[in-house]
Amino acid sequence: MNAPLNIAMPAEASQAPKTYKLLIDGKHLDARDGRTIERSSPGHGFAVSRYAQAGAAEVEAAVQAAHKAFESGPWPRMKASERAAALLKAADLIETRLEEIARLDALESGKPIAQARDEIGGAVDIWRYAASLARTLHGESYANLGDSMLGVVLREPIGVVSIITPWNFPFLIVSQKLPFALAAGCTAVVKPSEMTSASTFVLGDILLEAGLPAGVVNILAGFGADVGAPMVSHPLVEMVSFTGSTRVGKMTMAAASNSLKKVSMELGGKNGQIVFPDADLEAAADAAVFGGFFNAGECCNAGSRLIVHEAIADEFLRRVKALADKVRVGDPLDDRTKVGAMISADHMAKVAGYVTAAKTDGGSIYSGGGQLASNAGQYLDPTIVRGVTEDMAIAREEVFGPVLSVLTFETIERALHIANNTPYGLSAGVWSANIDTCMSVARGVRSGTVWVNTFMEGYPELPFGGYKQSGLGRELGKRAVEDYTEEKTIQFHRGQRTGWWVG
Repeated sequence: MNAPLNIAMPAEASQAPKTYKLLIDGKHLDARDGRTIERSSPGHGFAVSRYAQAGAAEVEAAVQAAHKAFESGPWPRMKASERAAALLKAADLIETRLEEIARLDALESGKPIAQARDEIGGAVDIWRYAASLARTLHGESYANLGDSMLGVVLREPIGVVSIITPWNFPFLIVSQKLPFALAAGCTAVVKPSEMTSASTFVLGDILLEAGLPAGVVNILAGFGADVGAPMVSHPLVEMVSFTGSTRVGKMTMAAASNSLKKVSMELGGKNGQIVFPDADLEAAADAAVFGGFFNAGECCNAGSRLIVHEAIADEFLRRVKALADKVRVGDPLDDRTKVGAMISADHMAKVAGYVTAAKTDGGSIYSGGGQLASNAGQYLDPTIVRGVTEDMAIAREEVFGPVLSVLTFETIERALHIANNTPYGLSAGVWSANIDTCMSVARGVRSGTVWVNTFMEGYPELPFGGYKQSGLGRELGKRAVEDYTEEKTIQFHRGQRTGWWVG
């Protein structure tokens, strides 16, 4: 049995929780009814943050502010170079506050501090990339319609965008949405998760310092029913960008359909890593552990299904288990930690329930399998489950925890069947030294991203999104700004009218 984790209490534990006010029309405001949300650190157990809790009145004020900023404010009318300059300044300011933001995310989400630093650094890169796209956004012209006609296609900002982000990557995911909306000239109302709002409020301050006019970005803390739902259904909102569970995504899409808003969604995943006998097994084993346990498995891109060839299953799993046993679980603020705390006790119980159900259904625990004792916080032992079949819940549903399910195959056709036999299609990985095998799997898997002999790498230049119930649309990539625009066709006629209709 593992020794209990000894979690050191940080300096923040002896201090009052940091307080954050709503950002509406450039002003920091308390909720009208005085309500607040208090967030306790899942890794340490003390109250770390307190936010003003928005409701319907604050949503109305924020949307009205964003609408006014779009209809009559300077932001949509600026030169693209001016918007780009503001985004670049924001990126620089984020970089100067990287350690502060990373610590907030680590405290509120339970993720390891070293990982949080990497995420904020990645976010800086995304803001700079979005700034470059602001200056390259363009329309089209058609001079091939005859001597008397010129066609022009303009790209115009779509308007007010409601942006709703989850708790697992608080700063990174808002940075995959907001800078591209701003680059296009849109205004926004942003709702971070009620469990991890602090770093988004810091971002709001950064954007004001970078020179964004009042009302361009408004930030509300609150719950889905009170804040998220009216943000989606509000008639002045033209687009919704949502990241979260597929279940809530379906509810969001239904609510947006009442006014036919544009909807962009990045939802759940049940991603497989397919390992063939000729793969670099040492590299593949490390990637399997990384894919299954990174961010405590609380990741839509998690490689939660290990699909391994029967001929190497035993040998390969011994390698995977040996590496899993070395993964350091513990204090999120310890630079050596690889797996931090689970986001909440309720979520930890849900994840543990999947493991229990898998054992009942005939699976076996190959490694890990239970909650780790600790003096503070909530931690799960990274778990590997063997004997998994395709019909088990643990093989089909998004567990969202540090749990790796193992399935086996004999032929490439069978591997593809297993990989595709879920409602999701976000990502996949293939490990083989044979280029034909890699290409066959990459072409055959129904997912938005396929990693070949690597796993879960990302770059702002490459689009990200999923097939099937893993979402709608794509984030990042060279067309990311275009997603926040409308196309307008203008036809110019030169000379006397031709094609008379009457007479």
